[in-house]
Amino acid sequence: MKQTQSRAHHYVPQWYQKRFLPPGVTNFFCLDLHPETVAWDGGSHQRKAVRRRGPTVCFRQDDLYTLKLGSWTTDQIERSFFGEVDRRGREAVAHFANYSGISEPTWGAGRDLIPYMDAQKLRTPKGLDLIKKRLGSTDHNATLVEMQSKFEFSTMWMEGVWEIVWATLSPTKFIVTDDPVTFYCKTVFPSEWIYPNEMSPKKIGTRTIFPLGLDSCIIITHVQLVRDPRSAPTEMRTNARSYQQTMKYLGDIQFGRELEQDEVLRVNYILKRRAVRYIAAAEEEWLYPERSVSTTEWAKLDDDWFLFPHPHLWKVPFHREIVVGYRDGTASAWDEYGRKPGQRGFKDDKQRDREWGTCELAKRVWARKRAGKSRASVDERMGGGVRGVPDRQMDEYLSEEGRPPASS
Repeated sequence: MKQTQSRAHHYVPQWYQKRFLPPGVTNFFCLDLHPETVAWDGGSHQRKAVRRRGPTVCFRQDDLYTLKLGSWTTDQIERSFFGEVDRRGREAVAHFANYSGISEPTWGAGRDLIPYMDAQKLRTPKGLDLIKKRLGSTDHNATLVEMQSKFEFSTMWMEGVWEIVWATLSPTKFIVTDDPVTFYCKTVFPSEWIYPNEMSPKKIGTRTIFPLGLDSCIIITHVQLVRDPRSAPTEMRTNARSYQQTMKYLGDIQFGRELEQDEVLRVNYILKRRAVRYIAAAEEEWLYPERSVSTTEWAKLDDDWFLFPHPHLWKVPFHREIVVGYRDGTASAWDEYGRKPGQRGFKDDKQRDREWGTCELAKRVWARKRAGKSRASVDERMGGGVRGVPDRQMDEYLSEEGRPPASS
C-alpha cells in the first residue's frame, strides 16, 4: 500500500511544543508579531494578533521539507531525516530538562542533544532562507539537501560551558518561539540583523539560549568569556571553527540554579526579540515580558551576570586538556579550545597564565554580583573533589566582603 505523504511540516516539533504546556492544557496563546492586514473593496481588517492554538497548527508550514521533481514529490526528509533527529532529540531534551547529575542515559543524551539543536536551528523558515542566501540560490531542493549536511554549530557548543537553569519557583515560565535555539550577544542588537542573517556563534560574547520546557533552559557560554568576561564580545573565539571532531567533559555541566521571576522575564524578552514572527505561551501575559521586565535595554539585560555560569574554580576546574584512549591503544587529545597536539597554540602557556588571572578576578566579581541568589551544582563525583567545598569557599569569600551567601 502506498504511504500517504505528509504535507503539514512542523519546523518546531509538536513533541517539543507540548513541553511548554502544563498538564491538562492543550492550547497555547499564540502571538503573531506581524499580523497581516486583509483588504477588500471599501475597507481592511488586521487579523487578530493573539489566537488560541494547539501544537498541531502552531509553527508549521505546508511542504516545507517536500522534495519536488516535476510532478514527483517525496516527504523522505520529514520522515527519515527529521524522524531520527527528533527521536534522539526528544529523549535528550527530556533528560537534560530534569538533569540532576550524571547517570547512564547522560552519555547518550549528551551525544544527541547538540545535533538536535543544530538541526533545529536550520530547519526553520529563517534557517532555510539563510542557507539559500549562502548558496546564492532559491532552489528549494538544493536547500533541503544542504540542510541535511549542516551541523555547523555543534563544535562550538560542545566546547562551551553548559548550564541548565530552572524556573520552577517563578510564576512566569519559559515561552516557545519560531527560532527556539536563540543567540544573544549584549553588543549585537536585533535591529542590526537583516533577515535572515544571524549573529555568529563563533564570537566570544555570543550565548546560546535553548528552553527545554516550561521550567528549564540550557545556556551555553564560551569558555573564553567565562574566563574573561571583559573580552571583546564581537571578537572571534580562540580556534573558532565548525564541522570538526571535539570532546565534551560532562562533569562540567552545571544545573539546579533557580532563576527569579525577573530573570525568566529577561530570558523570554530575549527569545521574543529574536523571534521572526510567532511566539507561544501557556499564559497570555507571558507573551509580553516587556511589560514587567526590569529593563529592556539589550546591552544591560545581563548586567548582573545572571546568564553567566559559575566561573571556573568556584564550581568547575580550570581544565586544560581532555585525553581519550581507545581499545586499539591509540589516543586523542584536545585542549580547552579544541586544539590538538602539534597544532599551533595547543595548551598555550601564555594564554593560560593570562586567563588564570582574569578568571580569578571574574569569579570574585561573579560572587559579589550573585550574592544572595540561587547557585548551581555540578556532579562532584566526576571531579574527585569534596562535596560542598566550592560553596564553602565562596561563602567564606562573601563573608569577608560582608555580603550574604548565595542560596542553595
